[in-house]
Amino acid sequence: MPPIRARATVVGALLVPLALASPVPASAAPAPAAVTVEEARLDRAVPQEILRRSGFDAVAPRFARALASARSYDRAEDVVEHHASALWERAVDRAQGRGPALGDLSLDDDRPLYWARLGMTRELRQWQPASGLSDARRAALLDQLERSSRGQDSMNFPGSRKGNVQRIVMTAFDPFTLDRDIRISNPSGATALALDGTVIRTAKGPARIEAAVFPVRWQDFADGTVERTLRSKLPRADVFTTVSQGRPGQFDIERTNGAWRGGFPDNDNVSRTGAAPVSDPATQPQWTSSTLPHTAIVAAPTGRFPVYDNTSVLEIPAGGTAPVRSPGGPTPGSTAREGAGGNYLSNEIAYRATLLRDRLGLTIPGGHVHTPVLQFGAGNTTEITDPAFVRNRLDIIAQVREIIRVAAGA
Repeated sequence: MPPIRARATVVGALLVPLALASPVPASAAPAPAAVTVEEARLDRAVPQEILRRSGFDAVAPRFARALASARSYDRAEDVVEHHASALWERAVDRAQGRGPALGDLSLDDDRPLYWARLGMTRELRQWQPASGLSDARRAALLDQLERSSRGQDSMNFPGSRKGNVQRIVMTAFDPFTLDRDIRISNPSGATALALDGTVIRTAKGPARIEAAVFPVRWQDFADGTVERTLRSKLPRADVFTTVSQGRPGQFDIERTNGAWRGGFPDNDNVSRTGAAPVSDPATQPQWTSSTLPHTAIVAAPTGRFPVYDNTSVLEIPAGGTAPVRSPGGPTPGSTAREGAGGNYLSNEIAYRATLLRDRLGLTIPGGHVHTPVLQFGAGNTTEITDPAFVRNRLDIIAQVREIIRVAAGA
């Protein structure tokens, strides 16, 4: 069990130590929150099959039993932190061939982590201890569960650069567009699990990769989850890359990121349109740029999928009113409507990470990599996996690893 640490929660503009917050009488405690749109999908046949065939179906029930036995808020904190961290570690171990291989799903599958996490958040959202639980405390527990089960608080590099080992930060995403096809996997998440904590050999020597997965939800990004996770990591990194699923049949190295949210529904079926909300909006740029070595990456034989240096953006030119496509990148004074990687959360994580790099005064290489869409085998419209699906995912994972190797060695 991890050691108990001091924790705090934000109430309005004040930082209030949770240990000092007044307990809520059981009679006055808020009722458990309704499940989210994401969590409600858990009851469908496909998520249940994925959990069963991976051995992750016991994760949420085990967590619920531990939570039910917590007799204090401090104990509940420990339960959440322990089980959430254990879920991430189990998913990484499974992807990297360590530990028992339960079930018949291939080890590279990212979906068991996603659905097991939602099982845990649903249990926590509906947990009602006898002593009561305030909304603020439940939110703090949910936040801890999210961060620890995504690897966001375990991106730890060694304390010294022993042996001149480079440090690489990688981010990835959950599956999304689940109402279109609930079977979907996200190869970026699978890659994060496969590479987290591993050391690769580059032209400049060894490099260690630390990875984390982010939700496909607009509100989490508005709440600063990207900046909170990366603010202490980027100054210690030599290279960073945000990775997500993009277009069919190709990789794109996205040259420019835009400050505009295009409104496509997220995993809670919420839409957001407008400028990406960031701290100090008065100094917010319309565009940020990748500093990855695009030419070297595109020229290298990284795998079977073609890799493109994508420079096209959608902008409103200075003095104009209508958006136009600009194949060579943004023109001076223009307003963003799409970065090279679009205007969804993949563009936004790239925008936020590169803006954070610039605001911290860093000059390290960093930018966004869009993977091919992970496709099932021909004719498979119902099964949760097939040999072509697994082969495509393994090939994408291997090619992302090679792209990162080139970026770190260029």
